[in-house]
Amino acid sequence: MELAYDIVIIGGGHAGCEAARACARLGLRTAMITMNADLIAQMSCNPAIGGIAKGHLVREIDALGGVMGEVTDAVGIQFRLLNTSRGPAVWSPRAQCDKKQYRVRMKEVLEREPNLHIKQAEVAALIIENGRVRGVHLIDGRKILCGAVIITTGTFLNGLAHIGEQRFSCGRNGEPPSQVLAEQVRNLGLGWTRLKTGTPPRLDARTIDWARFEPQFGDPDPVPFSFLTGKIDRPQIQCYLARTTAETARIVRESIARSPLYSGQIEGVGPRYCPSIEDKFVKFPDKESHQIFLEPEGLDTNEIYVNGMSTSMPIDVQAGMIASIPGLDNAEMIRPGYAIEYDAVDARELDHRLEVRKLPGLFLAGQINGTSGYEEAAGQGLIAGINAAQTISGKTPVIIPRNQGYIGIMIDDLITKGTDEPYRMFTSRAEFRLHLRIDNADDRLTPVAEEIGLASAERRSLFARKREQKATLMQALNGSQMGSYLRRPEVNVGKLGSWVAEVLGGPAERGVLMTVETETKYAGYIDQQRRQIERLMGSSLRIIPGDLEFSRIPGISREVSERLTRVRPSTLGQAARIPGVTPAAVAILDIYLSVSR
Repeated sequence: MELAYDIVIIGGGHAGCEAARACARLGLRTAMITMNADLIAQMSCNPAIGGIAKGHLVREIDALGGVMGEVTDAVGIQFRLLNTSRGPAVWSPRAQCDKKQYRVRMKEVLEREPNLHIKQAEVAALIIENGRVRGVHLIDGRKILCGAVIITTGTFLNGLAHIGEQRFSCGRNGEPPSQVLAEQVRNLGLGWTRLKTGTPPRLDARTIDWARFEPQFGDPDPVPFSFLTGKIDRPQIQCYLARTTAETARIVRESIARSPLYSGQIEGVGPRYCPSIEDKFVKFPDKESHQIFLEPEGLDTNEIYVNGMSTSMPIDVQAGMIASIPGLDNAEMIRPGYAIEYDAVDARELDHRLEVRKLPGLFLAGQINGTSGYEEAAGQGLIAGINAAQTISGKTPVIIPRNQGYIGIMIDDLITKGTDEPYRMFTSRAEFRLHLRIDNADDRLTPVAEEIGLASAERRSLFARKREQKATLMQALNGSQMGSYLRRPEVNVGKLGSWVAEVLGGPAERGVLMTVETETKYAGYIDQQRRQIERLMGSSLRIIPGDLEFSRIPGISREVSERLTRVRPSTLGQAARIPGVTPAAVAILDIYLSVSR
């Protein structure tokens, strides 16, 4: 049986959901192939969205017309704005979600898209003709022809889970792995690596002595993720803070030889910034205790996520660690923690569109590119979906520069530097983070969504009102004493409520006042960053021809030439970020490009 679609997305995780909806909304007949249609958008690890820098990614996804922020606002059960003791550049929203409702809501959203067709099946192989991907073969014998394929398989490619000495093949949360497709991907001639991630045990809430833990409350006035969400007024749940003890440390240290992480059983490299509990005790031997958070997985379940206790220790050791924490003495484990290692492609095989350079028509997004986290995956999925649609429609690709979004920083980092561990987004990766705030993500990226047709009528209308209100207020502030008053550290724009209402003729849209206050108080710093960006946009954005033979440029060493040839940078700025490419070599390349124009 032969079917035909414009685009096929392999995988129904967070990257696949964003890719599929974007393609469908851009008018292309889209097929999402997933091994279990009931587990689309499954939150296999922490049922939370956002956090430091990750919240920035979700705001940018929303500004571009993505779906993660809207779904999170609909099913979030605790919202917190993090880093508020510091400057607005690093403020970042986080929400604990109802795990089951998140996937239910996401599936509902996807099923409402008339151009999107969800199919439960397993992909056996890519169809490759004349050096280009033309479709996929399914294990059940069906054949699907298409113009582009986006692989978003997460940890499913040759996934192998570890619990102590036990190990078993799986893809996510006990689901079967994708081994047939993994074998073909390995044989495509692409660079690949083996990575690892992990998850903590889940406990039964009814067996926990909650009175012995410190409650962690959500914000009284929750900050939504989506620019389209007016207000979140649902009651919020409490999370709880706990700490490991000296007994926890003793149990871990005495059992470390049984850890697959230290016995050599696990080959994959894990995330440095999200270590397992055994890693914490080994690498920080002088630290007396470590924080853990007890987080409900939903409103209608007893499962508690033990955030901060990711582990692949044997089950008896996990039980001992849990019981060593006061208040968890009698806690019952519903699911043990485990580590999972999986295949990932070297992202330096891709271009900025997330298309494989050696194999046109094939796009990759998510953990297959070496990232860790729902938000990083979703951002890539959205860009891969947009660019697959733009490519087969003969339209201009969408490439987000580093000075325009964290999504652009992530993709540029991956395809320029690659990664030898699961990549996680941090605000410190941004050169101009005061410019890349959560409040102005729509200013930076919604015009892109409007240009390509991914912004809904509601989003376009809201964005226009916000821009008009912001311009009106900024003009009024610049022409009155109110501007000087607002620059005082102790003054916030909320104190100007009646004045704002008078200037606008009514209330401001959500987010407008925050942007106006930030851009007024930090005007000098923001102007300085704008000038720095403008200076860099000169030579750093100079285009490097795709067929340039670096080995023929006089003065560039063979080693540097090989690195440039491997990555194939599209701009001089990207060339400068390649590890091992010296400033002297960049200067020579700059001169060569200037002379050869």
